[in-house]
Amino acid sequence: MNDTNALLLSDCPAPGVARIRIHRPGARNALNTALRRELADRFLALDRDEGVRCVLLCGGEGHFAAGADLKELVERGPHAVWALDVPRYWKAIADCSKPVVAAVSGYALGGGCELALHADIIVAGRSARLGLPEVTVGVMPGGGATQRLMRAVGKYRAMKLLLTGEPVSADEAFAMGLVSEVVDDDVSEARALALAEVIASRPPVAVRLIKEAALGGADAALATGLLLERRSFELLFDTQDQKEGMTAFIQRRPPAFSGR
Repeated sequence: MNDTNALLLSDCPAPGVARIRIHRPGARNALNTALRRELADRFLALDRDEGVRCVLLCGGEGHFAAGADLKELVERGPHAVWALDVPRYWKAIADCSKPVVAAVSGYALGGGCELALHADIIVAGRSARLGLPEVTVGVMPGGGATQRLMRAVGKYRAMKLLLTGEPVSADEAFAMGLVSEVVDDDVSEARALALAEVIASRPPVAVRLIKEAALGGADAALATGLLLERRSFELLFDTQDQKEGMTAFIQRRPPAFSGR
């Protein structure tokens, strides 16, 4: 899979791993409608692709994504903003059943931060700066940050970022639980790829159900989440990969997962 599109670049850097790279260097990867649409289309396609087991999401040198493209929004009224139908594009990413690993270096602000929050794992380079500066231009986050950030880091840390608009460093983001790891910039994408490769080597049905149970249970009562987990656990005993995985463990050999 190769793409020379001006807004997104994509390839398959490892078996089972699809990489999407945001590519608007002249606008610091700012998210305009065309880019959001292409991201949504790409995620929908990858979700349907049985050969893809993990998605690696990357930005460019010096910036992951610097936020929404304000030139596209500044003169719009409420109906015109509604007509952009941006929630539909976010939903395509949020609903992706494949694990998403984001490599974040440089600025991940506003919509860029919200895009990173859609990932399941975030590897941050030391130059990463994550924040929600919408309040500084008279609006508020509109891509899920008021909800996802609160769930990720808790009320008091989330409200500080949301109400001040001030970004945090990679180390601060790690301390509050906003990113999974912090590494040097020159190895951040390689580390994210390594994690994606590990995930892609795992049995895909189990991986899918783990993500489904973890995210579905997070918005439910504990008892409901535990029931979802248990039923998913039981369903996996009807897969070939469960038999292969346990047999390989007993025989002390590497498993050969088929995705069935």
